[in-house]
Amino acid sequence: MHQRSKSKAVTLLARRKHFSPLMLVGLSVPVVLALIASAMLILPHLGSHAAVVNGDCTLIVPSQPLSAQGLATPYQLVATDPANGPCNESNKAQAAFVQGAVINPATGQISIYNPLVIDQGTQPAIKPAVPQLPANGIVALWFGSNGNTLTLQDMNGSLRQGRCVNGVRGSIFGQFSYCNAPAFFQAANQAIQAGNLVPPALGMGQDGHTCPTTRDFSIVDQDQSDNVTTTYLITASDQIAQNNQANAAALGGQVQKNGSDERLLTLVDSALGCTPWMAPDLADPGQMLPALPLNELQAAAQQATPIALVPAGDPMVLTNNQPDLNKLNAYLRGVDQPPVQSLAAASTTTYCKNLLAIGPARIQLDMKFTRRQPSPDPAAANSLFTFLAQRFVASYGANGLNCVGLLKMPDPVAVTTDGNGVAISATFNAGNPNTQNQNTNPATGTNTTPATGMPTTPTVPATNSTVLPTPTTGATSMPTAPTPSPTTGTTPTPTIPAASPTVTPTAGAGG
Repeated sequence: MHQRSKSKAVTLLARRKHFSPLMLVGLSVPVVLALIASAMLILPHLGSHAAVVNGDCTLIVPSQPLSAQGLATPYQLVATDPANGPCNESNKAQAAFVQGAVINPATGQISIYNPLVIDQGTQPAIKPAVPQLPANGIVALWFGSNGNTLTLQDMNGSLRQGRCVNGVRGSIFGQFSYCNAPAFFQAANQAIQAGNLVPPALGMGQDGHTCPTTRDFSIVDQDQSDNVTTTYLITASDQIAQNNQANAAALGGQVQKNGSDERLLTLVDSALGCTPWMAPDLADPGQMLPALPLNELQAAAQQATPIALVPAGDPMVLTNNQPDLNKLNAYLRGVDQPPVQSLAAASTTTYCKNLLAIGPARIQLDMKFTRRQPSPDPAAANSLFTFLAQRFVASYGANGLNCVGLLKMPDPVAVTTDGNGVAISATFNAGNPNTQNQNTNPATGTNTTPATGMPTTPTVPATNSTVLPTPTTGATSMPTAPTPSPTTGTTPTPTIPAASPTVTPTAGAGG
C-alpha cells in the first residue's frame, strides 16, 4: 500500500510540471492557510485528550487468590476500555491496591499480607515473597482504587475460587470490592466471642475525647469504609514492589498510597495521639500494619452510639442512581456490618442528622492538632484539618448525600480555596450571624486565617443558621443524635461477578 501511494505522488508531481509557477503559488496560499486553521482547531483537542486520565481500570485476579501462591502472584492492572487510554499502577490517579488478611481459627491471631499490583505485561521490581499461612487459616482480600472504578476480572476461575464480590450483577460498587470477607469476619467474631481475639480499647485522644473509629461520625463521609491501607513502592523506572524494609533499602523510590477512609483513620489517630490496631505483616517480618479488617472489627466492638453504618444513599451502593437493597447488603457483608431488611433501616436522613450533629464539632475541636498535620491529598487541601473540612462539605452537599436537602439545613462549614482549588481554611456555623465565636479556632479563640500570599475563592456560605453541639471538655464521647439500630435479617445473596471482564462499571465516589 505504501508503494502505491508513493507512485501516485510521483505521478501527481509530474502532472504539476504543466502548471505555471504563479498558478502553484496561487493554489498553495489558500491550502497553507487551510492547514494552519485546521491545526489550530485540532491541536487543542489533541492536547486536552492527552491530559485526560482514564479513571476506569480493571484488575486481573490471579488463580487461587486465597492460597499462599495466589497471594504472592502479582495482580495485573489494565484499562477497562483501552480506547479511553491505558491504566498504570505508577500513576497515582489510577493506582489499584489489594489488602489481604488471614486469621488462624485455632488461636484467633490475625496477620496481614498485601499482594502486589503491576501493569499487565510487566514484571515487579522485586518478586513478592510467598507468605507462610497458618494451617486452616481463613484468608480474605479487599480492594481499593484511586481511580473512578475498579473492575475485577477473572483468570482461570479466580473470582469463584476467591468468592469475590465486585457489586451485584449489572452494577459494581465503584472503587471497592472484596473476596471471602464474610467468612473471615465470621471466624474473627467467633474468636472474639471465645476470648481468643480481643480488639484493643480505643483510648483517649489529646482532645479529651475517645479516639475515633471508622464508624465515628467525625471520620465518615458519603461512602464510608471503602478502600484500603495498602501502600506500594514505585521505582524511578516505574516498576512496583511491596513496601517493606528490605525492598525500600534495595530500591528507594516513592510510596504509592490509596486514598482511603481506612487510611484516613490512621492519620487522625496520629494527630490525636491515638494508636490504630495493627497486626504482623507477613511480607515484612517483625513489622506491624493497620488494615481495613482490623479497623472494622475494632469499630464493631468499641464504637459508642450513634454508630455510622453504610447508608442506603451511599453512592457505592446505588444502582442507576437509585437505592438497591441487595447491593447495600452485599457491601455491608464485606465490611462486617449487619445486613438490613429494608432501605429504611439504613436511612440516609438519620445518617445525615448524626453527621451534622457530630462531624463539624469534632473537626473544629481537633483543629489545633490536625492543622499541623500534612494533608492526605495536597491537591485537595493544605492540611489534615482543611482536608477533613472540605470532605465534610462534599459529603453534606447536594452532590454527596444531599444532607442539605434531606434535613433542610444549610451546611455549617464553609471552605476557602486558593487559585488552584486547594482548601486552605475553613469556617464553622457559616452564615449564622447569631452564633458566638463564629469562624474561630476553638482552641485559641482566634479567627481562622487563610494561608497568606494566595488568591482565594471562598465557598458560598449557607444562608440559614445551624446550631452545633458544644463539646464538653473531658467527655469520652461526642454529642450524639438518636439513630435506629439496623434490623438484621436475611436478604438475597449478592451475585458473584461473571468470569469475564465484568459488567459496565457504575461510577463511584471517592474516599
